[in-house]
Amino acid sequence: MTEPIVIDNAAAMARLNAGLAARGLAEIPAGPVEDGPTPDEPGHPEYHRRQRAEWALDRWTAATPPRYKEADAMHPTVQAWAARVAANPTTAGNLLLTGTTGTGKTHQAYGALRRIAEAGPSTYEIRATTAADMYGLLRPKGSERGAEEELRRLARVPLLLLDDLGSAKATEWTEEVTYRLVNERYNACRPTIYTSNLPARAVLDEQGRPLGPDLTSALGERIVSRLSEDTTVVAMTGTDRRRRTA
Repeated sequence: MTEPIVIDNAAAMARLNAGLAARGLAEIPAGPVEDGPTPDEPGHPEYHRRQRAEWALDRWTAATPPRYKEADAMHPTVQAWAARVAANPTTAGNLLLTGTTGTGKTHQAYGALRRIAEAGPSTYEIRATTAADMYGLLRPKGSERGAEEELRRLARVPLLLLDDLGSAKATEWTEEVTYRLVNERYNACRPTIYTSNLPARAVLDEQGRPLGPDLTSALGERIVSRLSEDTTVVAMTGTDRRRRTA
C-alpha cells in the first residue's frame, strides 16, 4: 500500500520564503486560510438568517392589510420589544399600545411584526385581528370551524395582534372570552400585541375618582392583572393623524 504523503505546511512556507529572499523579494506572511462559506453561501449563519427573514416577511405581507404594507416601528420602546421577541419570544412578554384615535397605534403594531420578521426568527406564525372581529368570529354561527376551535387557534398562534381592545360593549360573555384568550396566552408565554383607545389605568381626580374609563373598567380586574405582569405599555400621544392628513 502506498504510504500517505504528509505535507509540512510550515516547512514548505519556509522554503518558499527562503527562495523569495534569495531573489530580493518580500516574504509572504503566514496566516489562516479562510475556506469556510461566505455570508452569501449555504452553511454561513447570515445566509440562513436571510432565508428565514425572506420567508417570514412573506408571511407578514400575507397577514397585513394594504393600508399598513409600509408600516415600520419607529418608537424605540416598540423596536426594543420586537428585538426581544425575535431573540426569545417566551421571555419577551406582551406589548400594549394605548392612545386616542389616530395616534398611530396600529401602524406601530404592524411595524413591530415586520421588524420581528426582518430579524429572521427561527419560527414566524402570526394572526392579526380586531377585538370586534374576534367577538364576531366567536359568536354562534360566526365560523364554520366553531367558536371553541377559533378561540383555540387565536390562543395558540405564536404571535397575535389584537387591535382595539376594550372597544366593544362590555358584557359577561365578552369578558369571559377575552379572559380565556389572555389567560391561555399568559400561561404559555406567547407574545401578544394589544392596542386600545383606553389607558391602562385611568387618571384620577383630586378625590381619587377616575376621570374616564380605562382597560380595567372595560375588561375586568382578572384580565388587566395578567396583562400588567409582563406587558410593555407604550402611550401614543398626539392629534389624529388621519384628520391631519386630510
